[in-house]
Amino acid sequence: MSHIDVAHAPAFPGGTILGYPRIGRMRELKKALESFWKGASTADDLEAAAKDLRLATYARLAELGLGADDASLPSNFSFYDHMLDAAVTFGAVPTRFEGLRAQDGSIDLAGYSTVARGRGDDAPLEMTKWFDSNYHYLVPEIGPETSFALSSTRWADQFVEAKEAGYLTRPVITGPLTFLYLAKASDEAGEDYRPIDRLSDLIPVYVELLAAFKAAGATWVQIDEPILVADIDADRAEVLANAATAYDALVAATDRPALFVAAPYNDLGDALPVLVESGVEAVGLDLVRGAVPSGVDLSGITVVAGVVDGHNIWRTDLDAALRTADAVAALGGTVAISSSTSLFHVPHTLTGEEHLGEELLSWLAFADEKVAEIVTLATARAEGEEAVADALAATRDALAARAGHPGTRRAEVRAALAAVAPDDLDRPAYSVRAAAQDARFGLPELATTTIGSFPQTPEIRKARAAWAKGTLSDADYEQAMKDEIASVVRLQEDLGLDVLVHGEAERNDMVQYFAELLDGFDVTVNGWVQSYGSRCTRPSILWGDVARPEPMTVRWAQYAQSLTDRPMKGMLTGPVTILAWSFVRDDQPLGDTANQVALALRDEIADLETVGIGIIQVDEPALRELLPLKKADQPAYLEWSVNAFRLATSGAKDDTQVHTHLCYSEFGEIIDAIDGLNADVTSIEAARSRMEVLPAIKNHGYERQIGPGVWDIHSPRVPSTDEVTELIALAKESIPGRQLWVNPDCGLKTRGYDETIASLRHMMAATQAVRSA
Repeated sequence: MSHIDVAHAPAFPGGTILGYPRIGRMRELKKALESFWKGASTADDLEAAAKDLRLATYARLAELGLGADDASLPSNFSFYDHMLDAAVTFGAVPTRFEGLRAQDGSIDLAGYSTVARGRGDDAPLEMTKWFDSNYHYLVPEIGPETSFALSSTRWADQFVEAKEAGYLTRPVITGPLTFLYLAKASDEAGEDYRPIDRLSDLIPVYVELLAAFKAAGATWVQIDEPILVADIDADRAEVLANAATAYDALVAATDRPALFVAAPYNDLGDALPVLVESGVEAVGLDLVRGAVPSGVDLSGITVVAGVVDGHNIWRTDLDAALRTADAVAALGGTVAISSSTSLFHVPHTLTGEEHLGEELLSWLAFADEKVAEIVTLATARAEGEEAVADALAATRDALAARAGHPGTRRAEVRAALAAVAPDDLDRPAYSVRAAAQDARFGLPELATTTIGSFPQTPEIRKARAAWAKGTLSDADYEQAMKDEIASVVRLQEDLGLDVLVHGEAERNDMVQYFAELLDGFDVTVNGWVQSYGSRCTRPSILWGDVARPEPMTVRWAQYAQSLTDRPMKGMLTGPVTILAWSFVRDDQPLGDTANQVALALRDEIADLETVGIGIIQVDEPALRELLPLKKADQPAYLEWSVNAFRLATSGAKDDTQVHTHLCYSEFGEIIDAIDGLNADVTSIEAARSRMEVLPAIKNHGYERQIGPGVWDIHSPRVPSTDEVTELIALAKESIPGRQLWVNPDCGLKTRGYDETIASLRHMMAATQAVRSA
């Protein structure tokens, strides 16, 4: 049981959030980081910019109604990634970066960035998706050589910084179970090594960290344990036993703040009694994706009720949220109101998005607006609903207006979807298609291509911005894009690539581009969210029924094909990825929305074929991303997601080669779904993991063609010819040469031309070497 007297434990605030966007309203962190990386500013400059951002966040949250002195303000800042922060804090830095550590084990900002981004032949930490979100985390590497120690004081220093500025914050740290279960075995450890087996070695370091927070004056610490809501490969009984071990030990620590364990992204289920019995003072429940628990006595504990959706941008049904909070309170605990997840999954504020129109704006809530909702709900519970009657009435009106809007149910869209027949999901046998495609294209063994985008230069961005502002004419903008396309085509021909792309110069984003051309979407001006590190995305808003007024990509692909005799890929974003990387309507099943997008893409593919485009890539990098965290929910998701892709692509002719692309995912558990997509060629992320997914694909008996990435484009380092040659050779151990393509891991939009050209030259030289061997 707790060494903190529950009766005298610090009160938990009535309303809080699990976290707040970390990048800044105007992406201040992104700009400061990239300036530092370029050598245009110093580490002190970066530290100063980060401090300004943190203090501005606390001031804004206090202005919105969260208390400045009751631990309701979470301290969840990160320069790059919270899993990387945990690795650095606990001394879990890979041996290849050991030289970056100071004598006391700490690592400075330059070293921290190197671990994240790599250097020379030293690859960065692997990156993959954070649960079922579009955020990427860095995967810690842990082995028997890892010596856990409290190696960084940053988390405690940031608490002190806030306290000195007048804010009593609540430090937010990654929990030991999530840290270890999401880590991978280091190269030194071997395949069978399990980082979670080091739990007993890590717990004392957490105890030491908690003591440091206590000494600094923290009253509460938030420990994030989303791993507890997910069905993972480990036996569930083992996970629960490890949870009991970890939290019994942390609760027993004699020198600590009160502990708040947050478990976002789904239902905590059978882990809730374990946490309650451990004696932690507060537990956070995601009550948007999870249910109100039953059969558990919550007396004597604070339940932080996540009734405001931290993962999407729709206005909360405040009446329903209050009913949910009441249901939780009936279980005996003290209830506090919160977001279901950290708000770093949503943009900062609706301010500045007035172009969306008053009606659509009234349906939405970004981070600041969600904080306001939480304050309203907390006030209603503390003072009665009459105290917030106007806010409750305004929400009811907005929700009713949204439900009745004609754009949310278009008869012609629903009739087209109702007419879809089972045959619309099928193509002829792959052997028939392969023969037709070989006859048409005659591609060599180890065919080479790229994933789609080429670097988006400052000149491209300036031209697009000027065109959007009306200071560049339509004709001049089109010519600027055509000039870039022509340059990209010439470059690929010079490099010797077999299948070319037009480079996507005209596209601001692989989802937003389509959202701007499809009915049922709107886009923001400054609705940025962090994807990883300094990389930010601007998800579109999918609010209504989806329809395609006119062709979206045809004229650009047709122009690019006119410049070369080599095959030119038409480039489309798949229905699942368009949903995953947008904020999607929550008033109908996701599968229905995906099929609406699929029908629009089906028409686009037919139009591309009409102008002679014979290779069409429909990217689905987010297929694994939306996979439900509970195994029981996964078959239904995989069925509708695979069927949406097949609906989009199965109208293609036999001699049209359909490609798809998947990235930053654990593919082994969805190999059946990848096979089910029935694409002719599938390219996947594989460079950082050194082809570790390919044995599973081989064992599955995958018969179609596959392009495992041989160049990790998420790092600025240029792989050597020898490195790429080795990766191709590794790939050939699992995939026969006639099935194997050679390509980068992902699109090249974020890379510079110098590194792109060098890396592609090395890729082509390596391919030729393997072909000739």
